[in-house]
Amino acid sequence: MNLVSIKRALISVSDKRDLIPFARALEEMGTQIISTGGTAKALKEAGIAVVPIEEVTGLPEMMDGRVKTLHPVIHGALLARRDEPSHMAALSELGGQPIDLVCVNLYPFEQTIMKDDILPSDAIEQIDIGGPTIVRSAAKNFDSVAVLTSPEQYDFVVNELTTNDGQTTLELRRKLAAAAFTRTAQYDTAISGWMSEISPKPMPDTLRLAYTLEQTLRYGENPHQKAALYIDSSAPEPGVVSAKSRHGKPLSYNNMLDASAALEVVRDLNSLNENTASATVVKHTNPCGAAIASDGPTAIEMAYNCDSLAAFGGIVAIDTVVDQEIATAMAAGNKFFEVIVAPEFTEDGFKILADRWSNVRLLSVGNMSYHGRRQLNCRSIPGGLLVQEHDTKTPRAENWQLAAGPEPTKQMVGDAEIAMIVTKHLKSNAIAIAHSGALLGAGPGQVDRVSACHLAISKAGDTLKSAAAPVAASDAFFPFADGPKILIDAGIKCIIQPGGSRRDDETIALCEKAGITLLMTGVRHFRH
Repeated sequence: MNLVSIKRALISVSDKRDLIPFARALEEMGTQIISTGGTAKALKEAGIAVVPIEEVTGLPEMMDGRVKTLHPVIHGALLARRDEPSHMAALSELGGQPIDLVCVNLYPFEQTIMKDDILPSDAIEQIDIGGPTIVRSAAKNFDSVAVLTSPEQYDFVVNELTTNDGQTTLELRRKLAAAAFTRTAQYDTAISGWMSEISPKPMPDTLRLAYTLEQTLRYGENPHQKAALYIDSSAPEPGVVSAKSRHGKPLSYNNMLDASAALEVVRDLNSLNENTASATVVKHTNPCGAAIASDGPTAIEMAYNCDSLAAFGGIVAIDTVVDQEIATAMAAGNKFFEVIVAPEFTEDGFKILADRWSNVRLLSVGNMSYHGRRQLNCRSIPGGLLVQEHDTKTPRAENWQLAAGPEPTKQMVGDAEIAMIVTKHLKSNAIAIAHSGALLGAGPGQVDRVSACHLAISKAGDTLKSAAAPVAASDAFFPFADGPKILIDAGIKCIIQPGGSRRDDETIALCEKAGITLLMTGVRHFRH
């Protein structure tokens, strides 16, 4: 077991949760505690004996705390091999003694950069130098030194010490060292990512990714594929992986993909008007229903009725707190949902949904608004990784140009924004038809735009025939006028597309002759 007695410990923490009980347990086992700054102050106030770091180094903390543990006597005490006489002699010459346990958690850099309008100078001051250095020194010498980097480890370590008469086992030290190197890697990755964000260069020269295993999943997209969820602790946006699970079975691989897609749709719809209610139903990451209404129950009904066949077994997201009325609308009739995503659920709303479906997953994500920080999306391909900025550009009618036909009505503009948002979140090639604040039909994932038009019209069905002024949006330009003609013949009164085709003039002429409003957005929203 290679037991090591904990005679001396160095404690220096930013996160002081559960610090006092942990330090007191060490003290009761006869451990001498060395500490720094605010940590030493907190320990002394709790009546725990502390040796200030300056008494060990012979130097005061300096430069506003930037330099306090970066000293040979500290790192010698951590790195010296106990079985190597020359190491121990060198440490003795420094006037040092071995340190057997290190408890360090790092400056809260990740939490700092999550704050709105954080100044670069404030973020830089939260880049820990001494902490990671100590952690790495202790972890390298795990043969003799135990290193803790999180309050979550305290109870486990104290229990191990109690079991082994105040001694650590090699197995424990190795496990803690692995966790320590993982933590410093995560920390450095967060700093590297932030530095890349504030750099004028669009992409980093070296992309460093650090994700922590959160859970092993039953399987991936199919039962024969193994899968797991890894989390990014520095992710700027609230999302499915950080959501609070209020009810239901654990999320599957496909559930997570669909729930994340639903949350993205609702975020964009919400940004159009925060004073309304927005809802979507997603199936296989494609929105099959989407609506904006004056209240939550109406938004749910409108989104569900877009395509009730596809909505069965789908994932719902809404941008308002799910109360009794909204939950009642969700649970009414023959509806069946796998996952419901919302900012929060009231107790009444929760009870209605939990009673209606015993296994439905209820996820509360809190604030759905975009944080505003640049995000990078990564997709693996054999032999490499494709990286791009996350598409956070929300379609806005104020940025569009009228290319043909009459000026759009206010209702047309609102429907056009909804349709364009939906196409942004559909697999390409994509067409979306909307009317009166809701999606009527979607044509996603087609290999040609004409087929996407036919599919969207088919999905809209008889509702399209009775619509007064339906609009249709395309995620990319129409290469020919054949797609727009199909839409016009089906009753579409307004077409929205990015434009940019060499044959745009043919589409413009067609719409002008037919008296159809044609809006050009200038922004493509492919989603592969």
